[in-house]
Amino acid sequence: MAHLFQVGVGSGGIVVLDLLARDPRVTRVTLVDPDVYKPHNVHRHLFPASAVGRAKVELAAEWLRERRPELVIETLPVDLMSPAYQADIVRAVAACDVAVCAADNEAAKYHFDQLMRAHRKPWALGEVLSGGIGGWVHRFISDGPCYGCVASYLQRSAPGDPAAPAPDYANPGGAVQETTVPASKASIDAIASLHALVTLGLLDQSGDDSAASPEPTGPAEQRLQASTGQAGSEADFTSLLFTLKRVPGVFDDAFRPYKFRVARSTSCLVCSPSAVPTPAGEDLDAALDQALARLGDV
Repeated sequence: MAHLFQVGVGSGGIVVLDLLARDPRVTRVTLVDPDVYKPHNVHRHLFPASAVGRAKVELAAEWLRERRPELVIETLPVDLMSPAYQADIVRAVAACDVAVCAADNEAAKYHFDQLMRAHRKPWALGEVLSGGIGGWVHRFISDGPCYGCVASYLQRSAPGDPAAPAPDYANPGGAVQETTVPASKASIDAIASLHALVTLGLLDQSGDDSAASPEPTGPAEQRLQASTGQAGSEADFTSLLFTLKRVPGVFDDAFRPYKFRVARSTSCLVCSPSAVPTPAGEDLDAALDQALARLGDV
């Protein structure tokens, strides 16, 4: 019996949630999202136009109850980083078995990572690239690299779309630009489905230390080659890039997976051997500021 903690139930988050909540092992769900459903959300969301003006977490809870009436659901229509609600959020995190981050800003992702690391919870993050040309799914375990390690490494090493606004992790120090080339719902759903599958894999592996990804020992092992049938387990990557379109100069082929295995960074303020202990409360915000500044200087 598993407790899922999820932040974000937007156009991608609701697809991940719908797929995960259909798994009979999931018996409890905690949802965090401060947003209200707006008219421009309708064409890429599962909720109807008649739901405009209502809190997304309440709509998501109704969606789940219609399909799994026995689910225990807690909704927190609040900002993940709101100091006034940290006690409720920490309580839910401490009780969960696996977590999903479907937030769309860097500060929330770092905060989410710190919460998960403090309570040693596995979690997954999905990101759709501009225009829906592909997307990322990242998996995190308690003894693996933190979000800062992964974001910093991929910022330097991974392919992306140079003609469009960078993914969130490429601009951590400033305001995140709106995507000017929106992804289609089909593209969002494709990456969200991968996000759900990776999360279910984490649930399968929870409590099994032998399932954790081995950390690479050198640069040659950090980036795995495009998958072409070579042997490997479901847990042999930290980040999965899946292309959905062929884009000259960016992606040679559509529908091609690339796996990246990322090590902990020796300079990481969060998880390097000399890092300070994982903070809580106000110290969490200070560590978040430091992490954002460090990544911005890379």
